[in-house]
Amino acid sequence: MARRLVLGDLRVQELEHSSGRVSYTILEADGSVRRLADGFLRSCSGGTDRTYAYLLVDHLRWLEFEGLAAETVSLQDLKRYMGAVGAEFRGPYGRPWRQGKRPYGQSALDTTAACLKGFYLHASAHGGSRELAEEFSRTRLPTKSDRRRHFLGHAIQEMPTNPLRPTRTVRRRHPKMPPEGARGALYEEFHSARDRMMVTWLADGGFRIGEFCGFHLIDLHLREGAACGECRGPHVHICHREVNPNRSRAKTKPEWTIRDGVVTGGAVRRASPAMIHTYFDYMTTEYPRDAGHGMLMVQLHGKNKGQPWSTAGARQVLNRAGYRLQLGKINPHEFRHLFATNVLDAADGNTLIARDAGGWASATTVDEIYGHADVHDPKFAAALDRVWEEQR
Repeated sequence: MARRLVLGDLRVQELEHSSGRVSYTILEADGSVRRLADGFLRSCSGGTDRTYAYLLVDHLRWLEFEGLAAETVSLQDLKRYMGAVGAEFRGPYGRPWRQGKRPYGQSALDTTAACLKGFYLHASAHGGSRELAEEFSRTRLPTKSDRRRHFLGHAIQEMPTNPLRPTRTVRRRHPKMPPEGARGALYEEFHSARDRMMVTWLADGGFRIGEFCGFHLIDLHLREGAACGECRGPHVHICHREVNPNRSRAKTKPEWTIRDGVVTGGAVRRASPAMIHTYFDYMTTEYPRDAGHGMLMVQLHGKNKGQPWSTAGARQVLNRAGYRLQLGKINPHEFRHLFATNVLDAADGNTLIARDAGGWASATTVDEIYGHADVHDPKFAAALDRVWEEQR
């Protein structure tokens, strides 16, 4: 089964396999497969192939616009492309190959650099430029941060490098939080145990919406001393799966397995008493007894009643409730930002604790996003008032 996702001479095509797995490829205007791009996307893991497909189709459109070919493009051409997609200024002709989209940010540029490196290394093995492959195959000396991230870091002699990756600068981001009192207002607004559980789990667990909707019942170890032996208190295992019926999946991909009916591995996250309470309320009042899919969140109404609940459905429920309460659009990821900020405050700014509590890959990411003073924080305001009073 195939579904067209993007219009244009080149387009991304989603392919649903009989096993339930979803993959992505790039098609020409006549419907034929772009072979080189298809071969590269087949080599990518699940989740990554979707992101790379959309980044790659932008790049291939640019090649056609510039009259270039993937087999002969130079490193200088690619650097020019990276500058084009990240530029705020559109130029006299705009960005015709991108159909008026916004320029890439820092994170998107990093991902694009990784995508292009992988694509052109793949191309070099199929008749592409060997000189370009040599440029991408160069290495560099490891930094202190590289050594800290690797076990036995003293044994690292060299690290891979990417000439397309832009220089990373530390920049403070101000994540958007849910409106003041949104959690309590939403909890009172929702009459469904499922929806109340969603608000509680997003706020107390800091889950991404894909992680939350991707839970299976077997992933939840909500009693003390679970058989997995990986955490003494109540906890959950976040497991990346490619074949969930609702197509939700976790972003992180730690190894996990099922042994004797018990999930081990994955990303382990602690569960609060409120999370456990709302879980049992939902399971004893609304969860269908005949659900054979084994997933935690289900649709409660309509023709698909009892089927796994998609991330789109969860977002719609939050949005509708937000507008009813005159809170505006509520994004589920806002609760993850709030969770991280609260943990960081409770841990006296310890980014390692916040990293492990929320499942971030790096404490540096936590510091860049949340590790700065909030101008609306009462402590921040009190400190300024004290300084101003001393000056007076």
